[in-house]
Amino acid sequence: MGIFERYLSVWVGLSIALGVALGLWQPDAFQTIAELEIAHVNIVVAVFIWVMIYPMMVQIDFSAIKDVGKNPKGLVLTIVINWFIKPFTMAGLGWLFFNFLFVDLVDPASAQEYIAGMILLGVAPCTAMVFVWSQLTKGDPNYTLVQVSVNDVIMIFAFAPITAFLLGVSDIQVPWETLVISVVLYVLLPLIAGVVTRKILNKGHGEVELNTFLSTLKPWSVIGLLGTVVLLFGFQAHTILSEPETIGLIAIPLIIQTYGIFVIAYLAAKWMKLPHNIAAPASLIGTSNFFEMAVAVAISLFGLHSGAALATVVGVLVEVPVMLSLVYFVNKTQHWFR
Repeated sequence: MGIFERYLSVWVGLSIALGVALGLWQPDAFQTIAELEIAHVNIVVAVFIWVMIYPMMVQIDFSAIKDVGKNPKGLVLTIVINWFIKPFTMAGLGWLFFNFLFVDLVDPASAQEYIAGMILLGVAPCTAMVFVWSQLTKGDPNYTLVQVSVNDVIMIFAFAPITAFLLGVSDIQVPWETLVISVVLYVLLPLIAGVVTRKILNKGHGEVELNTFLSTLKPWSVIGLLGTVVLLFGFQAHTILSEPETIGLIAIPLIIQTYGIFVIAYLAAKWMKLPHNIAAPASLIGTSNFFEMAVAVAISLFGLHSGAALATVVGVLVEVPVMLSLVYFVNKTQHWFR
């Protein structure tokens, strides 16, 4: 493991603090960055997300899908959790907390935007950080590649309609064009670029050249991730400090959702008698979120300073420490599985 993976929570924590500090120190600069949009998509955020996602997409080997037949149950578990359970439990928790339990603590308009942000997180299963969680739990890397590959293909077709349906249920108007453009921009195009790059590299010296290329890109992927975190928290700096109680209210259902989905997936994996190196990443993939995608779509649909964008940023704040705690638990319970 490199220094980034080993001290992931430290770097993200420092980036969060730096983003808030810069947002308070130079609010006009962040406002200028926020106005750099094309078709409601922020250019700077898009660049950072692309820098982070592209190296991850190069790692995906679609030819490995043929190996799924050797043990399809892990893939079935991932698909069921990600697309038939997680989006709807997230929407249900958002509706329960902000329309009932917290109804006296937030205004109705903000409540609907918080629900929208939670839905966007729930419908965006993790794509990039999956590889880190899998490595930390000694997951089968080839099987993880298959799971991510299939997940990305499904996301291309399922993200927009499921999001539109759930946002419609929450009485929020959905601009389909913006939503579909976001899917193409943040999933489809990086995926195609990754596949093409991998194919070109494999024509040379194969695995050696591919690994060399990925090692070269790795620092840029780190810069993309941390830069995205700095920007997102810089945009929301004043809100974070002026409304800490709001951050806490949003974090509560997100934490419940994360641990709840993990319990469902992990117990299901044990019941299905999956080996630990498949059960671990399968459960963690369903638990974590593609927060870059969720944040980007929230910004595109509702604006940089919206409640929906804030909810997705809180998702970033919650995810890393929660996921690291689950990685610790998964490693401690390895003896539960064959």
